[in-house]
Amino acid sequence: MVESDSQLYMELSQASGGQAIQVTKTELPKATSIIVESSSSSLVTILQAVRSPGRADNFSFTVDESVRNLTAYVTGSSLSFTLTSPSGVSQSSGEVNGSLATIKTVGNFLTLGLDSQAGLWEISVSSTVPYSLKVVGQSAIDFLFDFVEVSQGPHPAFAVLESRPQAGECHACNATLLVSVTGSESVSLTEVALVEASGSGEVSGTLESVGSGDFLVTMDRIPDGEFVVRLRGENSATTRALPDSFQRQSSTRLRASTVMVTAKAESDLEPGTPFSVLFTVTTNGTGGSFTIRATNDRGFPSSSPTTLTLVTGVSANGTVTLTAPANTVSGTDVTLTIEAESPGATDTNYAVLRLSVVSPVTDFSRPVCDVVSVTANCSDDCSLSMWELSANLTDGNGTGIERVTLRQGNGTLNTTTTVEGAGNMTVTLAAYSASCCSPEVELVAVDGAGNVGTCFRSIRVTVDTTVQPPVTNVITENSITVTPPIVTTTTAASRGHPLSLSSYLCSIMLVSVTLVLSR
Repeated sequence: MVESDSQLYMELSQASGGQAIQVTKTELPKATSIIVESSSSSLVTILQAVRSPGRADNFSFTVDESVRNLTAYVTGSSLSFTLTSPSGVSQSSGEVNGSLATIKTVGNFLTLGLDSQAGLWEISVSSTVPYSLKVVGQSAIDFLFDFVEVSQGPHPAFAVLESRPQAGECHACNATLLVSVTGSESVSLTEVALVEASGSGEVSGTLESVGSGDFLVTMDRIPDGEFVVRLRGENSATTRALPDSFQRQSSTRLRASTVMVTAKAESDLEPGTPFSVLFTVTTNGTGGSFTIRATNDRGFPSSSPTTLTLVTGVSANGTVTLTAPANTVSGTDVTLTIEAESPGATDTNYAVLRLSVVSPVTDFSRPVCDVVSVTANCSDDCSLSMWELSANLTDGNGTGIERVTLRQGNGTLNTTTTVEGAGNMTVTLAAYSASCCSPEVELVAVDGAGNVGTCFRSIRVTVDTTVQPPVTNVITENSITVTPPIVTTTTAASRGHPLSLSSYLCSIMLVSVTLVLSR
């Protein structure tokens, strides 16, 4: 492997939170076993540092009681170190099986299986060549973080920053982190800092608790180079008399940018119609000709400028034109990424937009239901007889009927679609059958635009039995007129219990009439 390739692999592994191991073919099985051990679950990063070029340095890290299987990994050649425990006991790199650690070596990679003592540890490294140090352990306590934009108002909200944060002094840049502590409800934060990955510089932020283990961290500046996020706090759930101090770091590196890309879309895409997105690029670094790349995850055709010329502190605008094919389904999401790269590819940044494809709505009419026939042959016992309904459902010149369902009724519904009549109108034939014990049905038809039409039919039978109005005594000179009462009975024959007229007449109450003779 040539030196340039080796350096590339080292940079890639370090940026992603890993380490590059250089071994011979005979050492490969041993290296593989170490890699498997380092890939166990619930791993948290306690310390991670790189020194390139190499130099002597002292590193300290805090281990809490929740940490198990504490392990340190060191990569580099021709280096020596001294490890010191919280109790003050020391062990040098020459002691393979010491009181503090068991040291395994394969190629340029050293594994230190540490005694998991809670407290402050120190490791002093001496080397003139580049090296890396990483301390991990197994613990439930960890953290998540995002750079966010905070919207002001009576109820502040946080939106994840869809780009790299701006480097340098942050008078107007987005240098706010939302940090979430996981794995315990008894921890509190005392410090969040951005620590240079290859140096000793760091920037501490101002903490503000927003509840539920979440904290807003505001920075007044961001390191110019690569950095990691370091967390320190206290855990009150401990066997000690005092709270248990803990430390965590992000496993991956971050890098701020002197380039800022912003973009905004005011509406949604329409299938088959070109859609324009205006974007702005600014740099507080070196100006020049910046390379512009616009990509989307759907492969939609797009066009944009390939370069923009920037002057330090002055914005330049561009437009991306994106076209969703005419047959794109309404509701499809597409992610557009606009990237700007500085001259010489020394810096880059990007903006991300998540867009939706929405077809215009032109159908505002609901489906129409036309009942063609109803056949019912219901007997006294409704469970032994059936009834049927046939209906045609149409949507005219609309988007077409997408589905027909039952809102009422316990019968069986079948639908078929045909094309008939002038203008090739699409007709959906609905055939419904049910027991006479279920005498009502309501069909619901929904078209492609979401318009809803209904169709209701009942086979309930109403029987009216009427007699004359209530008793009225009309007194005349020589006669008396008696008007019987009206009694009306309504029965549902479909329920299987019809009321016959004869049985009704037998139930008419006798009316007593008092005669009053005129004088």
